[in-house]
Formats: sequence, C-alpha cells, structure tokens
Amino acid sequence: MIGDLGAKDATELAGLVASGQVSAGELLDAALAAVEARNPAINAVVLMQEGVARKAIADGLPHGPFRGVPFLIKDLGCEARDFPSHNGSRLFANTRYGRDSAIYERIRATGVVTFGRTTSPEGGIGAATEAAVYGGPTRNPWNLDHTPGGSSGGSGAAVAAGIVAFAHGSDGGGSVRIPASSCGLFGFKPTRARLPDGPYAGEGWAGMAIDGFLTRSVRDTAVMLDACEGADLGAPYAAPALGRGHAAAISRPPRRLRVAICDTTLTGDPIDPDVAEVVRGAGRLLEGLGHHVEAGYPAGADVGMMMRAWTDIVAVGTALSVKKALRGRDLTTGDVEGVSRGAIAHTATLDPTRYLDAVGEIHAFGRQMAQFFADGPDILLSATLAEPPAQVGRFSHATEDYVGYRIGPNGIFAYSPFCAAFNASGQPAASLPMGMSAGGLPVGVHLAAAFGQDEELIALCAELERAAPWAARRAPMAG
Repeated sequence: MIGDLGAKDATELAGLVASGQVSAGELLDAALAAVEARNPAINAVVLMQEGVARKAIADGLPHGPFRGVPFLIKDLGCEARDFPSHNGSRLFANTRYGRDSAIYERIRATGVVTFGRTTSPEGGIGAATEAAVYGGPTRNPWNLDHTPGGSSGGSGAAVAAGIVAFAHGSDGGGSVRIPASSCGLFGFKPTRARLPDGPYAGEGWAGMAIDGFLTRSVRDTAVMLDACEGADLGAPYAAPALGRGHAAAISRPPRRLRVAICDTTLTGDPIDPDVAEVVRGAGRLLEGLGHHVEAGYPAGADVGMMMRAWTDIVAVGTALSVKKALRGRDLTTGDVEGVSRGAIAHTATLDPTRYLDAVGEIHAFGRQMAQFFADGPDILLSATLAEPPAQVGRFSHATEDYVGYRIGPNGIFAYSPFCAAFNASGQPAASLPMGMSAGGLPVGVHLAAAFGQDEELIALCAELERAAPWAARRAPMAG
C-alpha cells in the first residue's frame, strides 16, 4: 500500500495513515530503507535517531495534519532535546539541548515522525553543502557532480531523492529557496518573524533568517506554515496577522495581479540563457492566466549596499557564535573551516559601530523595496539562481577570502543575486520548480510579494502548480 514513498506528498501520506491503509511504523521503515539505499550517494541524512522515532510512534503521535509522516530537521538551528546536532561544524559537533525550540515544538505537534537531521554548511553561509564534519560533500540527486544548494542542501537532497516527502530548512540568504531551485522542489520564505525563533535566539542575522520547509507540493508547505506560524513567548516583534491562513489561501486563485518580470539580475546584468528562458516562460504562463505582466525591476533599491551589509552582519554573527563555543580558548585551524576563519578575520577589520550601521542599511533597503512594490507591481518574478546548480567544489569552504566568497565577481552573490534581497527586506518569497536546463538540471523561478502578503503569494504559487504541475518530474534516483 505504501508504494513509492517519493511519489507522494506529505498530505497524501498522512491521509493513508489516517485511513488505516498504512501505519506510521511502515512509513518509517520505508524512509529508513530509502536512507540505506540512497544516502550513501548523496550524503544528506545524518545523526539518525531511529530509537527516538520508534518511541514517538509507540507513545502515541499528536493528532496533527501530518500524523505518521517521516520527517527530517536541518542540522543547523531547530534545537531539539532528542536530536543532537553538529550545526554543520566540527567545533559544534554533538551539541545537545536542554529543551526543544519553539519551532520544533510546533513541528512535532503536527504529528510527524522525526528520525534524523540533514546536512548544512558550516555557519549556514554557503550556497553549497560541503561541511567537513560530515566527511564529504552533499550531492544533488539529479546529478551527483552538482550541489543541491545550501544551506538547507541536505534537506533538499533528501526530499528530491525520495527519502522523505518534506523536510525542515531555514533561510537567511536564500537557504530554503536555493536548494528548492537546485533540487526541483518548492521552497517558501515567509515574511520576517512569521515563524518563531526562540528561545535559543532572539532573531537570526538581524532578522534576516527564518525557518521554512522543502516540499514537493505547495499544499504541504501551506499546512506546515499554518501549524508553525506566530511569535513565540517574548519575541521581539511579530509579522502582520494572517487573514484566513496559508491553507485556506491556496483553496482558490488570487485576484489578478500586476507582475513585474525581470529576466536579468536585479541590477540588469545578464543571467544564464536557459534560466532566463524559464523565467520568460513563467511570465507567459502568468499572462495566460490573466495576470498583467510587464518588464520591471527595483531600480531604486541599492542592492550593492544591501549585500555588503548582509556580508558584514553574517560575519559578525559567525564570529560571535565561534567565540561563545571556544569558551575563552584560542581558535585553532582545525576548529572551523576556511570561510569561517575568513569571516572572523573580516570582523576584526570592522569599526565597532559597523554592525548597527549595517543593520540600518538593511532597514533602508527594506524601505526601498517596499516603495518599489507600493509604486507598481504586486509580484516580482525573476530567476531563483542566475545559472543552473553549480558543480560540487565550486563553493568549497576551504577559502579564507570570506568577502570574495560572498560578494566577489565569482562569488555566491553573483551565483545567487536574487534571494538575499528578500531576507534583507523581510518580504515573502518563493522558488517554484518551473523548468529544466539543457543539461537536465532543475531551474527555479522566484516570486516575491510585498511585506506581509504571504497568503496572496502562496495562492499564486498554488495557481501556477495547478497550471503547470511539477510532481511527476523527479530525480532519477527517486524512481
């Protein structure tokens, strides 16, 4: 009755459990068998806790919307008492937590059966997942020579490989949307503070980071967002209230929207021709659905300023977390990888006032982006990445040139020039698997909406999914 686990989304699997056609234990068995068969090739699933999962089933799962569905959490954040973490780093290896984070409490309440973690790059600062603590790179199920993206690359690879139907991720500069694009999945970054950060953090990267999910369907994301949304106790701020909720929003198409289409970078530079054509194809599809589509991009937004500020804020965050972990001893070469050492060195060159200045620049950029949407479009359509998924090793963390790695001419920002803009502005944004490159690799398109307009954005995503279904397009190893 289970059939191919990778061919069903989480909603369908939960329905099978609810109807008694399959048990939670049988689904876990299938997921574990898929790990055994496929994970050696992709190196995506780590720190497995089968005993914890079996006990959760035996004790009785919560009667949530995904009761009995196997699940994985990213090995960065999402602190959970029963799931020790490496946090992508040898320095943080085998970290244990005294309590569950708010986001994990809400995930667990949906009834999922969490049985392990997924790989992430050290510090979450890369667009590839190749952390040394896992003994090798994480690879893309579509083509093992390519990266599944980062920093939620392990989650993207695990879902694309059919190991689980969905998985947890987080996004501070595209870290859900980049793997979604690279792995042919759906990834949605909510409005700033839509999901809880506590109690282990007040905010991530000055409010730019937020949790999320890698899914094969819009409906799985919508239901999980509804289950997890809302500020936790003592949160410093909260997102604007939802109306009907994400799941209700996708039940019918949104109003006809004004869409600005950008088939270049946000600063007008060309992108890969295959990727640009997928963007234009999405624009034609939206136009055929009755939306008003015309060329446009946020010319008044200082993207260069934003990326420099992002780079400095993340460097300071990296330095702070490493300093806390060292507990007063000196940093050694083997503690962290090259990019992290470079980030710490870069922080030492900054003026003591730079952090607050950078936060101010991020806020200014958010106002510039808000003005762009206020003056014209409801939606900005672009690529998610400027090119198809990169080859493994291209964004290795071995280099100590942190600034070049992020914003140099061949750095991550050149490869991913769209996603971080919406972490900085706090706006909701999504990557949809709308095409393939000539080389047979997934290509995502990126949709962004005004601050707080999560429901309208996800309704548009669902409309596109119905108009151009992607569920049948699967990585070769997923069957």
